[in-house]
Amino acid sequence: MNNGSSVAGLVETLRQDLDKYAVGERLPASRALVDRYRVSPVTVTRALAQLASEGLVVTRPGAGSYRAAGGPAAVRRQADTSWQQVALSAEHSPDQVPRTVDASGLLATLAAPPAGVIQLHGGYLPTSLQPERALAAALARAGRRPGAWNVPPLEGVAELRGWFAREIGGPGGPLTASDVLITAGGQSALTTALRALAPPGAPVLVESPTYPGVLAVARAAGLRPVPVPADADGVRPELLAEAFRATGARVFVCQPLFQNPTGGVLADDRRPAVLAAARAAGAFVVEDDFARRMAHEDAGPLPRTLAADDTEGVVVHLCSLTKITSPNLRVGALAARGPVLDRLRGNQIVDSFFVPRPLQEAALELVGAPAWPRHIRTVAAELRVRRDALAAALRRELPSLTIEQVPRGGFHVWLRLPDGADEQAVAAAALREGVAVAPGRPYFAAEPQGPHLRVSFALAEHTAELDEGVRRLRTACAQLGLPTG
Repeated sequence: MNNGSSVAGLVETLRQDLDKYAVGERLPASRALVDRYRVSPVTVTRALAQLASEGLVVTRPGAGSYRAAGGPAAVRRQADTSWQQVALSAEHSPDQVPRTVDASGLLATLAAPPAGVIQLHGGYLPTSLQPERALAAALARAGRRPGAWNVPPLEGVAELRGWFAREIGGPGGPLTASDVLITAGGQSALTTALRALAPPGAPVLVESPTYPGVLAVARAAGLRPVPVPADADGVRPELLAEAFRATGARVFVCQPLFQNPTGGVLADDRRPAVLAAARAAGAFVVEDDFARRMAHEDAGPLPRTLAADDTEGVVVHLCSLTKITSPNLRVGALAARGPVLDRLRGNQIVDSFFVPRPLQEAALELVGAPAWPRHIRTVAAELRVRRDALAAALRRELPSLTIEQVPRGGFHVWLRLPDGADEQAVAAAALREGVAVAPGRPYFAAEPQGPHLRVSFALAEHTAELDEGVRRLRTACAQLGLPTG
């Protein structure tokens, strides 16, 4: 076994060798395993920890590792869990909307593809663009802050809440720290908001197309997502008002800035109409402002948040630091005014108590550091370069695919396939050719408006990788008989 062997490979090898040892017999020392299998001490430690978690070995500090009473066959024995199909599908009322936990739309962008596959499907920054040094320094400083390891205020650290309030409402805007809750990232904030605002069985209006995470959260809570058509200028207010009247919905979820997946921005003349439609319906607008810090270098001045223009507590705003930093800095915020804030707070406490204080303190250190504005500028410039490279490659290699809008923020391009194309087949063929893209169907709450792909330019390490990914996608389309010229 060479130095490149994985922990999983060593685990399997040691698992097969366990029969050589009697129950309670000591396994070779870690140093001996390092020499025998030519792996690092860290690999040996992790492999033994995995076997211990499976109940196959017992580790005794200072004494070594010993074969446990169980055996590989006992561990791998499958339990009969067929009863769970009934338990998980049983409903309390025949009129209740069934809850469905379907993560397939999210897994299409979260799951890591096999080695060697070019990733044009993800939604996070590549390692080369993550502010790792600044994050490490922020974590180190945060750990030394007085009280950093104490239980935080349940709503979040006051200074961080104040920073988010200024970011959301603008300097001197309508929001204060008392209007903000710190959350464990944007997805957690979205879950808290929908569970707090809509009872099981209720309709929830969403843009069409929309972020699959919205649909997954709604359906898992027993809600009914109802699509409202959107175009390059955002949701159409006249159709939104009609949807409120037709469904009686009390919640509308939208992404007004660099919408996922279209990249659209809600037009200035539509913003007041969206808020007016919600006020007339006695409804909330959940503003998912996920992409504000991912504006491209040529984006120009950004519109204010809907929350900044809201004078009647209609908007529940959510945002996060995760996308612009690292998948592991899961720190976000919910902002709202009025009694709804108490309900949001109660739901979050029931779900997760609070966000760990060291993580909040690290986020506060990061956004207050001189490296923060430099990082924002670096990402803005790099995303513009990557976006332009991807758009150019698509126009050159696949002119038959329509780029519905070249975004000025975010990570992705929304592609329309030729009518009659099977987007799932295209995505599968692309993966076989070594490039991962996301099919469009999970972005629609009802029947889609035609076949689409969402192609991301975020995770590629450089523009040459984007070019090669598009060439592989072209090969996949050609194999399926789709026009490529």
